[in-house]
Amino acid sequence: MLDINFIKDNLELVKEGARKKHIEVDLDTLMQLDEQRRKLLAKIEDKRAQQNATSKQIAQVDTKEKSKLIEQMQSIKDELKKEEAELKEVMQKWRAIMLQVPNIPDISVPEGKDDEDNQEIKTWGEKPQFDFESKGHVELMINLNMADFERGTKVAGFRGYYLKGDGALLSWALWRYAQDFFLQKDFEPMIVPSLVRKETMMGTGYLPGGEDDLYRTQDDMYLTGTAEVATMGYFMDEQIDLSDGPKKFLAFSPCFRREAGSHGKDVKGLIRVHEFFKWEQVILCEASHEESVKWHEWLNRNTEEFVESLGIPYRTVANCGGDLGLGQVKKYDIELWVPGENKYREISSASYFHDFQTRRLNIKYKSPDTGKLTLAHSLNSTAAPTPRFLVSIVENFQEKDGSIKIPEPLVRYMQKEYIKKPNG
Repeated sequence: MLDINFIKDNLELVKEGARKKHIEVDLDTLMQLDEQRRKLLAKIEDKRAQQNATSKQIAQVDTKEKSKLIEQMQSIKDELKKEEAELKEVMQKWRAIMLQVPNIPDISVPEGKDDEDNQEIKTWGEKPQFDFESKGHVELMINLNMADFERGTKVAGFRGYYLKGDGALLSWALWRYAQDFFLQKDFEPMIVPSLVRKETMMGTGYLPGGEDDLYRTQDDMYLTGTAEVATMGYFMDEQIDLSDGPKKFLAFSPCFRREAGSHGKDVKGLIRVHEFFKWEQVILCEASHEESVKWHEWLNRNTEEFVESLGIPYRTVANCGGDLGLGQVKKYDIELWVPGENKYREISSASYFHDFQTRRLNIKYKSPDTGKLTLAHSLNSTAAPTPRFLVSIVENFQEKDGSIKIPEPLVRYMQKEYIKKPNG
């Protein structure tokens, strides 16, 4: 959420930010509502001051004068009640629009409507050249008894899956390696809730606007699609200490996503599933654009290094304005090469938000420069999501005989170098 005074003082800039993000929000109506809000607040404050003054007078006058003052006080009370009801209605409309106002994208964010307009800024690794007819991950994993999609659909419905045998072991190996790799970067590890309150979803910017892709329970709780939500909620309504540097967390959780707008896309396999698992990097730092930019680059590079250590070809793209979320100032996506589709597939997103999330969540720190309480800046980046990550491992490291060569860093966790048919 942006500060209303900032919006008022920089209205054209905020409008331009919304245009660049392709987000429709009625900022002119917001300004009208804010003017009404301010006037009503002033009137209410004045009425309350009159009430206080009249109450003091009543205690000091005789009975006859007291009756007049009580009558006067009742009139003030009636007017106050009417104005408070009017303010409540205005505030509901004001808050509804305020929650729709997007953060302003960085000047370096490219123009564009959707992910087709994202700009490639880096490629790494050589795409494998097979001297045999390569297979997709679904066929490979079924042949190697690593996954069962038919029973997954039978039990869990559309996009359901089972990982089993070496499929389960490969996923666990990736988790363990991710833990060891990223904890070398001085993160604090956390296992966080997947089931959270609505306030936390709103605080991180996933509500309003993301309802279609969220699972909601009958008691108004939500299943999250990323550990970022609960990790950010950890310090909600708290003052944090940043005197020793930023708060850095490596968070793990199950994740859930309805994929409501993706019917017909990636129906088979592990690319787009409803239930998955993620390691997530989350940072809270000082309220400085330079600090946010520095840590954003650092977070994204962490994931690039992780992918490089596994030997998987990838590219990094700068997301265009239309592919940014409500709160993001800038975002990078890392996309892994998927031979079976002859294309790159997004595996990680690294974003920074300035104080958009922390304003909603009320997370502050004492500024060493001013000594005043200041809203922190927040950032996050995917570290390692499964099972999607397995797609590129299986397809890029397949052998002619249908086996899978295990990336070198995972060998010690798998305790073998190849995944072969159980009887092979």
